[in-house]
Amino acid sequence: MAQTPQQRKANEKYARSEAAKRGKGKTVTNQKQISKSPVSVGWVVLLAFVVCGGLAFEFLRIMPEIWTATVAMFNRMLA
Repeated sequence: MAQTPQQRKANEKYARSEAAKRGKGKTVTNQKQISKSPVSVGWVVLLAFVVCGGLAFEFLRIMPEIWTATVAMFNRMLA
């Protein structure tokens, strides 16, 4: 059943009065949530030191052998 103009006017008046009763709603703002890593920064630094530090120390250990092999190769090429 369709609304009559009188019913439509009454419904609009009722809707305005109900909206006025509710007042202006609070606006919802999306706040960016800061996600925390499950691993602390200290542990990441320690892990990086263990991995990269171990590689650096290993490279320093084998560097004299690499240098000796390189010099021997150049001596053979020049001689």
